[in-house]
Amino acid sequence: MLKNYFKIAWRNLQKKKVYSVINILGLGVGMACCLLIFMFVQDDLSYDNYHEKGDRIYRVTHGSSSPEGVTEGSEAEPFWVWGNAPVGPALKHEFPEIEKIVQFSGRSDLLLSYGETTQQEDGVFFMDSTVFDVFSWELIEGNPKTALVAPFSIVLTESTAKKYFGDEDALGKTLKGSESAGRANAGDYTVTGVMKDVPGNSHFKFNALLSLSTFKQSRPEIFDDWGYVDTYTYLLVNEQFGQAAFHAKIPDFIQRGNTDSEEFGYTIRLEPLKDVYLRTTADRQPGETGSLSNIYVFSMIGLFILIIAMINFMNLSTARSMERAKEVGIRKSIGADRKSLIFQFLGESLIIVFLAALVAILFVSVSLPMMNDLTGKVFDLAQVVNWQTVPFFLGIMLLVGLLAGSYPAFVLSSFQPVMILKGINKSSAKGVFLRKGLVIFQFSLSIALIAGTMIVYSQMGHLLDKEMGFDKEQMLVLDYNYDEQVNFMSSALKTEMENLPSVTSAAFSRSVPGSYFPNAYTTIESANGELVGEAQPIFQVGIDFVNHYNLELVAGRSYSRDYPSDSSSALVLNEAAARQYGYSNPADIIGKKFDQWGRSGEVIGVVKDFNYISLHRTIEPLTLPFEPYASRYLSLKITGEDLPATLSQVEEIWKKLAPQRPFLYSFLDEDFNTQYQSDFRFRKIFTTFSVLAILIACLGLLGLATYTAEQRTKEIGIRKVLGADIGSIVGLLSKDFIKLVLVAIVVATPLSWFAMNKWLEGFAYQVPIHWWIFGIAGLLSIVVALFTISFQSIKAALMNPVNSLKSE
Repeated sequence: MLKNYFKIAWRNLQKKKVYSVINILGLGVGMACCLLIFMFVQDDLSYDNYHEKGDRIYRVTHGSSSPEGVTEGSEAEPFWVWGNAPVGPALKHEFPEIEKIVQFSGRSDLLLSYGETTQQEDGVFFMDSTVFDVFSWELIEGNPKTALVAPFSIVLTESTAKKYFGDEDALGKTLKGSESAGRANAGDYTVTGVMKDVPGNSHFKFNALLSLSTFKQSRPEIFDDWGYVDTYTYLLVNEQFGQAAFHAKIPDFIQRGNTDSEEFGYTIRLEPLKDVYLRTTADRQPGETGSLSNIYVFSMIGLFILIIAMINFMNLSTARSMERAKEVGIRKSIGADRKSLIFQFLGESLIIVFLAALVAILFVSVSLPMMNDLTGKVFDLAQVVNWQTVPFFLGIMLLVGLLAGSYPAFVLSSFQPVMILKGINKSSAKGVFLRKGLVIFQFSLSIALIAGTMIVYSQMGHLLDKEMGFDKEQMLVLDYNYDEQVNFMSSALKTEMENLPSVTSAAFSRSVPGSYFPNAYTTIESANGELVGEAQPIFQVGIDFVNHYNLELVAGRSYSRDYPSDSSSALVLNEAAARQYGYSNPADIIGKKFDQWGRSGEVIGVVKDFNYISLHRTIEPLTLPFEPYASRYLSLKITGEDLPATLSQVEEIWKKLAPQRPFLYSFLDEDFNTQYQSDFRFRKIFTTFSVLAILIACLGLLGLATYTAEQRTKEIGIRKVLGADIGSIVGLLSKDFIKLVLVAIVVATPLSWFAMNKWLEGFAYQVPIHWWIFGIAGLLSIVVALFTISFQSIKAALMNPVNSLKSE
């Protein structure tokens, strides 16, 4: 019996080869897309899950205990993961449920040398010696208990160790480190451990770990200062720990440990490690974070694609089911029971799904390199076939097979043999209605994806084209990582660079737009005469920074060589900072006294607000103190006429005046746009899978058009004999489908508007969603539908009516 079922299924596939190919190919591609998206989503959801004690690891975030701690009009998060150092030991002392603490100082770029190899390493942290007791990072060489205990110890990742020592044993060797970021970390570092590279699904990554005792030895005072922000703190708690109960004890703890907490509104809260990558709301992350909303969007796209592929399969199955009505009647008349018919039809459906699954696996294996490029992740076949994906894939196969086979299985098997053999079939209308509903549904999804793609491209174009308020084009940025020798000879270096014909101006600064910047607590006399202290970002700049970046002054003046006191007692800030202190008119803050980081004097100028951070956030208050010897970057405005020659000349001067530093350069516009890397990745993934979804929908529409043309072969022949031209016949076959697409436009418009409006809420500066976007999306869907069915319609219209009328 089973063998007979397989024979019948195979014969039906061979009999209708076009439908079989459309069914198997469309379903296979749909399943493959769903599986690829599942891999991406599963990878994002797996971040930090590899830590054995991950469910007991929490991160301390620092912020304001009251709404007043958030700047009015600012959308910046009030909590930071970057905070003071004393809070960690104080928590460990006061709360017995805390077993271990791990603290590390913020990321530093360190110049490391060994023999002839000198490189500026990014992703270097000063790390607590308890790190290997808490996190599951495997140490290949060295003792995890002592590797980061002694000052000037360094643990390297495998790839970093290979870079300096090749195949040599790195343990015990010495790397020379130069001072960076004011941490007095120059000296000889002994390699005390080599660990495996940090897994890709880690919320922060590094290339080397320096012992935190090195930092404590050079600047012990900050580890007792509750107001100094330079440390990340993680906790390992015991099994009895309760987060809610812990948070209830925080106010008393803060008051006991930090006498300034009431004045500054300081408090802390904990984030579970499992929430750090996708659910954090804190600012100043030590590494990358994901987007839970993007996960939802991609999951929905994957589901949409699978549904569209399933609808294609179901449509063709229901359309062709009527062809087999007589087969059902004959089988039932000779004794076949309903159960065996249901089993047969479901079995045939599952066979087609199995073949589609083979196509899906082939498609996935071929598409992995493209998927890696789209997502910036590294996937391999081991991630496609594992204990998580196999049940998921088998579940999809079973679901699709049962759903697609349900109509012919349960509806046809219920027909009465006498009625079927007489040609009376009352259920056909239901099948037509079902097919129309499914076409409307799948094209609603397709139109929503077209509109969504247009809005995503429009928003990303807005990010790139928006006037930022500063000059970032043709801006060459040299990174010397706070090198003291470069800072002390900055005047000579700047003069040499500006003497080049292709360099129009130069300026030093600690930060440039889009890069890291510290925050400072600044006291200024407010509009009502009171001294008000506020925290805000700070750009420590050279004397020419404002003019060099073409920042617009709206009040006062910029720093000038005509005023020697500017280097110690002057301050320039932006309009948002002026408003922060109560000055709606920027000119009113000029001349007001300020105090900031040990410097005091008068506010001399206000620059127009400019977007120095991502357009995901509104412009925040900013101060730009003149600090000539606290710089990291030298920015050069170049003409761009002969870029290779300019770079060669700049490098020549650099090697002459700063031979101790590697020549590291980048272009500001490219660096600034790296803030949108995840957004660009989202656009690529969204667009790629949206196009695939639309193609799958069109594939199903082609199958239905082909079936419709076959069913109306005699009608077409008669119409041609009576004088109908090709245009009228094509219109006859197309209009029913176009009506369905028009209905789909009406259904898709409000749904896609709502979804994309929610997505745009993640940007402080949004493009408007115009009505014509949905008009264009609908028009495109109509054009695509017409193009899809026109081939089969024209082919049917061109048929010889004699052959049409002969067809059975």
